Amino acid sequence: QVQLVESGGGLVQAGGSLRLSCTTSRNIFTLLRMGWYRQAPGNERELVALVDASGRNKHYADSVKGRFTISRDIRNPTVYLQMTNLKPEDTAVYYCNAKPRTGDSEYWGQGTQVTVSS
Repeated sequence: QVQLVESGGGLVQAGGSLRLSCTTSRNIFTLLRMGWYRQAPGNERELVALVDASGRNKHYADSVKGRFTISRDIRNPTVYLQMTNLKPEDTAVYYCNAKPRTGDSEYWGQGTQVTVSS
């Protein structure tokens, strides 16, 4: 089992910034990767950003490249999503995701709401 606890969502004006945090109950090096997904009303859940356990390999959705940065802190252990120049279309529930190195399961956080007003 992997427990994920998210925080940092909220309401912000367009052009503003937010930082999301996801703290895991597991040592990050037991995880293949961690990441953030989001789901807006009426839409499917979509990938936002991923980072592997080493922290060297990162992947971003085209829609957030240059504005969002994913990072991780081994000691806590926590994965962050720094979001800048936010746009109304970034409004969604953001979910933390973790994939362990072994097994087929993936784990999800409870979600945190991000609302960007125009």
